[in-house]
Amino acid sequence: MHVPHLLQQRFMDALGEFTDQPEQYAAMIRATSDPKHGDYQANCAMPLAKRLDSGQNPREVAAMLVAKLKLDDFCEPAEIAGPGFINLKLNDSFLTDSLREMLGDDRCGVHQVQTDKSIVIDFSSPNVAKPMHVGHIRSTVIGDSLARTLRFLGYPVVTDNHLGDWGTQFGIIIYGYKHFGDPEVVEANPVTELAKLYRIVNQLVEYRKAIKSLPKLKLGIEDAKQSVSQAKTDAQNAEDKQLKKASKAVAAAERRLIVAQGNLTSAEEKIATVEQDVDLGPKAEEHRTIDTDVLEETARLHRGDEENMSLWNRFLPHCKDEINRMYQRLDVQFDHTFGESFYHPMLSKVTSKLEELGLASDSDGALCVFLPEFDAPMIIRKQDGAYLYATTDLATLEYRFTEFNPSEILYVVDSRQSEHFDKLFAVADHFGLKDVKLVHVNFGTVLGEDGRPMKTRSGSLIGLESLLNDAVDRAKQLVCNPERLATFDPPMTADEQENIAEAVGIGAIKFADLSHHRTSDYRFNLDKMVDLEGNTSAYVQYSYARMQKILQNANVTEEQVADMVTKHGLEFTHAAERNLVLQLVKFEEALTTVHNDYAPNHLVDYLLKTAKAYSRFNQCCHVLKAETDAIRSTRLAIVVHCKQTLGKGLNLLGIDVVPRM
Repeated sequence: MHVPHLLQQRFMDALGEFTDQPEQYAAMIRATSDPKHGDYQANCAMPLAKRLDSGQNPREVAAMLVAKLKLDDFCEPAEIAGPGFINLKLNDSFLTDSLREMLGDDRCGVHQVQTDKSIVIDFSSPNVAKPMHVGHIRSTVIGDSLARTLRFLGYPVVTDNHLGDWGTQFGIIIYGYKHFGDPEVVEANPVTELAKLYRIVNQLVEYRKAIKSLPKLKLGIEDAKQSVSQAKTDAQNAEDKQLKKASKAVAAAERRLIVAQGNLTSAEEKIATVEQDVDLGPKAEEHRTIDTDVLEETARLHRGDEENMSLWNRFLPHCKDEINRMYQRLDVQFDHTFGESFYHPMLSKVTSKLEELGLASDSDGALCVFLPEFDAPMIIRKQDGAYLYATTDLATLEYRFTEFNPSEILYVVDSRQSEHFDKLFAVADHFGLKDVKLVHVNFGTVLGEDGRPMKTRSGSLIGLESLLNDAVDRAKQLVCNPERLATFDPPMTADEQENIAEAVGIGAIKFADLSHHRTSDYRFNLDKMVDLEGNTSAYVQYSYARMQKILQNANVTEEQVADMVTKHGLEFTHAAERNLVLQLVKFEEALTTVHNDYAPNHLVDYLLKTAKAYSRFNQCCHVLKAETDAIRSTRLAIVVHCKQTLGKGLNLLGIDVVPRM
């Protein structure tokens, strides 16, 4: 049920006499933030009065519009407020009828769209040669929640985990195995040993890069210092009316200097860490060209070198097993896992097609696509013949367009890749792929308490498994502490405690991530995430468990509650009942907004508002000691449907519920 859509249709019918663009004004309907103004508010009279230019003020236009509206079947008489706001309140009979229809409906009153056009969602996409880390959590949980939500809305969804299984990361592992690996040790414990080899080589590569970057970083600091000095001079000479602007310029220049100094410090720390390490120091001295040698191992793999292909085929299954273990724990599934290697045979055809279309041309031996709206070209083949991500992404796009018949393709990738996708989408238009909507569902960064990207003390990204383990441990300490356990009858078994801790802990990380709009950075705070009283998944899960407990104490099934409603009817006797049912009716609105904005935080907000509305209902309206059978059946029906809606909503976020906690 989508009440705004119903209201918009009625407004469009009435607006037809005032404008030839009724949909534009009918769209100006919003839920009210203050119940004093009703449930919904239409703000179209003010702009419509300007458009009509008939001399009537907005209140008069609003009155004319209200006279044409036909809302009696589900709304109280519309009221005009302020300069011309039209306040709308759903009548109680509409809400009780809606509750009756939704009761026992596993779709919670949400209609399904009818379409044969699929939506392809590209998300997670880790480099499989190394363990997953904190940097993978956002793409994984945002993409999974979008997939669940869009499927529930009725769209045919195709999920594709575009694995990094063919790039430099495997050059790193192959180099590490050849130079530092022990075949017997790797064979005995492949996942752990390959991850270890990756870390060693990657650290040495970053060490070489840091050394090479020092001159440029030092020059950058000198330039930044000069900018600060010049900005201060300009500020001293600025006139009063320019002083504020000049002060901001000084602050901006000083921030750039701090960043430049931080970059140099980071590079120097990388160098010192390696040189002071008794194991890495000698390796760094012996492997002075490791950064370029790794690239050569990668190039040999791409050329089909027999030895490197053999090692790749040997290592890849172990790497996939490791990431699949993480997906299983996160309860994330994919329809396809077509990695970069899948598209490698298609790349030469892509470059040939670009040349035939006149889109690609030679530039100093590299093949590039020059686009007028971008300063830098899109490189699709380097001088040494190696292909780049852009080439693979074009091949991927063409394959998806042909195989999946999509109306939309969503790329859930962090904001730092925005320019890449801007170019990719621009080339796709010229490439003959105009009939599909391409969306970069970009997102911000997970930060530590210090406001910087979340890393370990050594500077590496925190492993995802370690993050999940910490959250589960914290959840167990909170939810399964001895004082709480003593209140449960029957007592909780050890297995039940583990299941609850896993559901609450992993749910806490997902919920906290999804609670922020995807484009925002956020600070990771485990104590706040695992809290029964805060804006957390644990709060919503606990609300669900409380509803389950009420139904158990009432000794009724959901089917029996439906029979009670049929026998005794439904009636509201307290504002908290009506407010909660009104909130439950808005479930489809929340899900539609998730799709429109590609942002699951709208569903998180909805679940928190619903859980809080339930808490007020629970405080004000006793269910088991209700005064009459009609009141009791009404309140039991509200509990049943609220439990079902919260459970479904959490499921669409990828979060489990537990029967008690």
